[in-house]
Amino acid sequence: MDLVRVRKIVVNVETIWHEGGTPVAKPLLVGWAGAVIANPYAGKFVQDVQPMMEALKPLGVEMSQRLLAAMGGEPKSIEAYGKASIIGSAGELEHGALWHVPGGYAMRDVLGSAKAIVPSTVKLGAVGVRIDIPIHHKDAAYVRSHFSGIEAGIPDAPKADELAFFITMTSGGRIHERMGGLKASEIKLWDGQR
Repeated sequence: MDLVRVRKIVVNVETIWHEGGTPVAKPLLVGWAGAVIANPYAGKFVQDVQPMMEALKPLGVEMSQRLLAAMGGEPKSIEAYGKASIIGSAGELEHGALWHVPGGYAMRDVLGSAKAIVPSTVKLGAVGVRIDIPIHHKDAAYVRSHFSGIEAGIPDAPKADELAFFITMTSGGRIHERMGGLKASEIKLWDGQR
């Protein structure tokens, strides 16, 4: 059985100069990539779904490379990330959870250095549903300036027998952040989960 059949990949990048305050000299880039694939497990219960997790790894790498290229191509320019899955109505949440390893590890590998877990969310949804993707710093989950999210969705997906997988990256924290806490400049080697 062909476990990964891609229908489309979408890449979107926002360039943000301000959020109501003074415009910044270097804008914040916030981007996401989404892939729509057939769900080989739709409409039935399959006990062993883990083979698909391995099969999704090349898609995770391709999406990470495409998104990084759209954001300028420099891994060191990316400071935060996140991931998400939308499962069509004939699937189950576990099918979306298959994206945890391929989506997260691919971004970490492509970026070359990322110590924090990749925040994630999953949900079942109808065609055109959107999802909020959580975002935090790639090297330390507790850097408040980088707590954020972005809404993503693909107008014709997921169909009932499809899955939509997403990743997101940003070039920095929120513009005009002022919530205190651990600063990105203060991250130490083992702060990944702090």
